[in-house]
Amino acid sequence: MQEEVKLTESPTPAPVPVTFKDLNFQPELMEGLNAMNFEKPTPIQQQAIPMIMKEHDLIACAQTGTGKTAAYLLPIINKIIQKPGDYIDTLIIVPTRELAIQIDEALQGFAYFAPVSHIAIYGGTGGISFEQEKKALTHGANVIIATPGRLISHLNMGYVKISHLKHLILDEADRMLDMGFSDDLNKIISFLPKHRQSLLFSATMPPKIRELAKKILHNPEQINISLSKPAEGVLQAAYVVYDNQKTALLKSLLKDKKVASILIFSSTKDKVKEIEKDFKRAGFQISAIHSDLEQDERNEVLRKFKNKNLQSLVATDILSRGIDIDSIGLVINYDVPGDAEDYIHRVGRTARAETTGVALTFINPHDQRKFQRIEELIGYEIKKLPIPAEFGEGPAYDPKANPGKPARGSFNKGGGGGHKGGGGHKGSGGGHKSGGYKGGGGNHKK
Repeated sequence: MQEEVKLTESPTPAPVPVTFKDLNFQPELMEGLNAMNFEKPTPIQQQAIPMIMKEHDLIACAQTGTGKTAAYLLPIINKIIQKPGDYIDTLIIVPTRELAIQIDEALQGFAYFAPVSHIAIYGGTGGISFEQEKKALTHGANVIIATPGRLISHLNMGYVKISHLKHLILDEADRMLDMGFSDDLNKIISFLPKHRQSLLFSATMPPKIRELAKKILHNPEQINISLSKPAEGVLQAAYVVYDNQKTALLKSLLKDKKVASILIFSSTKDKVKEIEKDFKRAGFQISAIHSDLEQDERNEVLRKFKNKNLQSLVATDILSRGIDIDSIGLVINYDVPGDAEDYIHRVGRTARAETTGVALTFINPHDQRKFQRIEELIGYEIKKLPIPAEFGEGPAYDPKANPGKPARGSFNKGGGGGHKGGGGHKGSGGGHKSGGYKGGGGNHKK
């Protein structure tokens, strides 16, 4: 019987690697890291990389933005360089297409000077892509990054060359289970060799993740990094508003902002579409991304946003996890997320690694209890800012009086015009200055 997985924090290996040079990577991998200006590993990389290189199974609980993708990619690339072959060495399973693409792009950068083949496999593409995937799966690309449904489609056809697999990695494992992929994961694992190294990365650690870990991991090491806390560099604040004040307030916050990248979250795709249409009509440089877009359309929008050709992006929670976009100076929650954990992932899009950023949330009367649960989760109260006087008076913040039901009484019908005197964003990280709330910028240190 397998040993029960206990989620106690593992002791930090000694000596702790201070720079990537201390990890004794192969020259081809170090050349890629040097070209990308990667010098110092993050805490999860310091702990995870030596464990993975020593062939341990691993369960790692780490919030988004801590560098977990590199924590597992770098030791895997290093191993493949040492023992190259024409077979599938590593399978990485992820919940979304966007995350698969992101990991594939990161792998391309890290392994630029190394003989490592790889491919991202996900649904929503045409027949040509399916044939390319089939070729990679039969001829043995070294690293396969796949969403569960698409991978099962290939596995069911019997041609996937998987018998020499050495590493299985589940990334965003908690989200995969939330999305109903439990049966798919079990089916995929049934195709894999039993003797392999398995790594499980998750932002949260509910009981269902512990059960999954017991099924697939053997005597795992455990790492727990900053569970359920926003990154220290995230400067958080909120506005208590009525629904019909949100759009005018958002326009005032976005007007004349110098921040390179602004990410806006709304809870429904219909609201996302409405915000995009309204703000484009008002002359803002903004695009939307949601599940109704074709994959090529999503990729193009993300490409423009990453390349700073698009300042503002409005999205559903499809982007709340896993997308690594540097220098997002401002994240705005147009709606309070339904799950307190989702707040962590949304605001984690800013203040990546060692940068700073600002996260603002709009709280209507109906969402006040949900926002209080967020504050209970993170362990502190988030500052409530007064809305500009020209928008009229907002509701009082009283979660006990607003336990998830709209407040009675007349809603303020006003809410036009711009925010006079609203401060700008300073520095590359962007600091919003309004109603006594001040945030500073910062530089990304790699």
